[in-house]
Amino acid sequence: TLHHLSTDTLDTYMEQENDWDRDLLLDPAWEKQQRKTFTAWCNSHLRKAGTQIENIEEDFRDGLKLMLLLEVISGERLPKPERGKMRVHKINNVNKALDFIASKGVKLVSIGAEEIVDGNAKMTLGMIWTIILRFAIQDISVEETSAKEGLLLWCQRKTAPYKNVNVQNFHISWKDGLAFNALIHRHRPDLIDYDSLRKDDPVTNLNNAFEVAEKHLDIPKMLDAEDIVNTARPDEKAIMTYVSSFYHAFSGAQKAETAANRICKVLAVNQENEQMMEDYEKLASDLLEWIRRTIPWLENRTQEKTVNDMQAKQEDFRDYRCVHKPPKVQEKCQLEISFNTLQTKLRLSNRPAFMPSEGRMVSDINGAWHTLEGAEKGYEEWILSEIRRLERLEHLAEKFHQKAAIHESWTDGKETMLTQKDYETSTLSEVKALLRKHEAFESDLAAHQDRVEQIAAIAQELNELDYYDSASVNTRCQKICDQWDVLGALTQSRKESLERTEKQLESIDELYLEYAKRAAPFNNWMEGAMEDLQDMFIVHNIEEIQGLITAHEQFKSTLSEANKEREAIQSIQAEVQKIAQSNGIKLSGANPYTTITPESIDNKWEKAMAMVPLRDNALQEELNRQNSNDTLRAKFATQANTVGAYIQDKMEEIGRISIEMNGTLEDQLTSLKEYQKNIMSYMPEINKLESFHQLIQEALIFDNQYTSYTMEHLRVGWEQLLTTIARTINEVENQILTRDAKGISQEQLYEYRASFNHFDKDHSGALMAEEFKACLISLGYDVENDKQKRSGQMVSDDFRALLISTGNSLGDGEFSRIMGIVDPNGSGAVTFQAFIDFMSTETTDTDTADQVIASFKILAADKNYITAEELRRELPPDQAEYCIARMAPYTGHDAVPGALDYMSFSTALYGESDL
Repeated sequence: TLHHLSTDTLDTYMEQENDWDRDLLLDPAWEKQQRKTFTAWCNSHLRKAGTQIENIEEDFRDGLKLMLLLEVISGERLPKPERGKMRVHKINNVNKALDFIASKGVKLVSIGAEEIVDGNAKMTLGMIWTIILRFAIQDISVEETSAKEGLLLWCQRKTAPYKNVNVQNFHISWKDGLAFNALIHRHRPDLIDYDSLRKDDPVTNLNNAFEVAEKHLDIPKMLDAEDIVNTARPDEKAIMTYVSSFYHAFSGAQKAETAANRICKVLAVNQENEQMMEDYEKLASDLLEWIRRTIPWLENRTQEKTVNDMQAKQEDFRDYRCVHKPPKVQEKCQLEISFNTLQTKLRLSNRPAFMPSEGRMVSDINGAWHTLEGAEKGYEEWILSEIRRLERLEHLAEKFHQKAAIHESWTDGKETMLTQKDYETSTLSEVKALLRKHEAFESDLAAHQDRVEQIAAIAQELNELDYYDSASVNTRCQKICDQWDVLGALTQSRKESLERTEKQLESIDELYLEYAKRAAPFNNWMEGAMEDLQDMFIVHNIEEIQGLITAHEQFKSTLSEANKEREAIQSIQAEVQKIAQSNGIKLSGANPYTTITPESIDNKWEKAMAMVPLRDNALQEELNRQNSNDTLRAKFATQANTVGAYIQDKMEEIGRISIEMNGTLEDQLTSLKEYQKNIMSYMPEINKLESFHQLIQEALIFDNQYTSYTMEHLRVGWEQLLTTIARTINEVENQILTRDAKGISQEQLYEYRASFNHFDKDHSGALMAEEFKACLISLGYDVENDKQKRSGQMVSDDFRALLISTGNSLGDGEFSRIMGIVDPNGSGAVTFQAFIDFMSTETTDTDTADQVIASFKILAADKNYITAEELRRELPPDQAEYCIARMAPYTGHDAVPGALDYMSFSTALYGESDL
């Protein structure tokens, strides 16, 4: 990656950058160091903005954090970034950052936004290095030197007084960590105990310097001590970046040390060059000696017998390639880097070129390395060819054993199967199935012939290739071939036996079929007959049981022909047994066409014959029972018809009595109670009917053609008769109470009763809504004259006649109010008692809540409250205590202790509030 600053102060330094970039390509470890250092350097600035990066080439791809970094280190605002996620948005953001860098006088070469967006690590690191040069190193100046030389001179001046510190560059001079500690101690001796540090413990030295700088100097840790120590030459850019942070931290004390650093510069160059020459000579000698020892091992071609043995060699070779060789590749790379760096330093310092000892030139090492790689290639090819050769043998052996195992698994049990004589006890269908199964086996046997031939061929090839385990292969192959011949002979023998048995069973099968065709319908007939003979019957009259007896007699007449059919079926089975015995056939026992056996036919026949007389007896018993039930029906019907007629007559009679009653209410009541007593004298007849009904129920008789009455119907009629008499008596008693309480005259009650009976067209003892409305009009009740209604006075006889003659009707609103009084349950019917209560209320004077309040006020001496003492003085004791217990305390403005509210109490008495 090439990147150039356009400023004059960096022209010379940037010429050297080309050499550094070429060096970077030789050692990937430097890239790792640059990643850590540049990431830490970026985060040291980004944390000021409250963020950081984790992966330097990934986190700058969208350009957002790159623009933020430039704003932090420059203190200037960049154009507003684009927040989209598309590639074009990311490229535009990166271009804004690159344009800003260019605006600071830096010319970027070969660094484009696309490479940064694509995550190109080299380009990203180059861009960050450009930013570091511009904003962290460019302005460093010591004794008319700037950038890299100025920073190096500053370090040399600062560390000159310290033992074991000789800063000649930005790579090797920093490996032991003493230079970092010296810089800190020079400026902050309170933070470092320099005398306690040892040159032979670089990791401890580096970690001490990095931790102190991070904790006390606010310089983030940019490198790991192990990365520096384990690298032959640490990355120069990483070290410069790290050291520049120290420079900026201690820049105030820089000028005082500039002169001392300039003096040490020349001496340091010579010391460094000499040390690099010694390191090269030693490293070259060690590498050549390792190559000399390794080549004979790679040229060894001793063969092995098995794949596992060869794979062990292959694993050793892999271990060589992955474990032993990589460090040597690193040493060779470092050797070339050291040689090139040394020659460059000598040339730049006008010193003669370095000439290694004889045989240790870079070209000598490359030649020995080329020979080593040639031996490696040949050894690897030989191992692979040997493995392929041994794998072929093992594959053939595995294939042989696999096919042999499959064949042996298939033949397992086949000899036993072919020698069994299962056909001797099989049915015809089973023998035919065995034949088809045997034919399938013959086809399978023929198909396995190819496998047997393949097994023999593989065994022959293994013998020809001198397989180490040929003996066991030959033994197994011979066993398979011998067994194959035996299977062929047994297969032919079994086929002949099956065909012979098939012919013998075919003749028996025809007889079995005929037996099945005749046995099935006969068995069904017997089962149906047994079911009919055992069938439970339920009859309700003599006609039904006589029908069952007739059907049973018809069934008995068919038994003779049925017995002949049974004997014919049994003769077929006897013929089967005869054929089997003459031909030596072992019958399996069951007929393949039916499950009906001769024994089951005989057993069912015997059972059916035994059921016939049982059926005869059952039918005769039922006939006797039905005759007895018919007698019970007649007795119940005679009594029921008598009781039903009696109840009907009495119901009509009580209806007439309730309408035509004359005389005083007391005379009517006496007459009704005498009539009730007369009705109750008929109760023995009802009980007699109940006894007949109990016998009917016990006999489970559910119908009776001799009467239309049921016991339930007669019970309801009898109860209705008694209820009607009781209700009529109760109405007369209530009329007497109403008359006495309201002062209604006997003539008024007659008039009300006559009107009520007139409109009770169905004699139900209740008026429907329209009937009740007509009844009110007939009595002259005027609901439209509200004032007259409230006074409780009826209209004159002349006006009553006028209402009747004109057909005047009550208003709907007023009539609804009246219906709410006489029919509070909303049944739609008005009883005579409700009618009497309403009429008595409308025509008589009654006490009101206002009248009661006025009376209490008199007792209270015109006060708005009354005391318990006044109540006990003026009223009887029980009534006084009744009032005291129910009156609420008086709460008016003129209340006194113990005052009681008689107004609320009076209102509650008439239901106008809660008592």
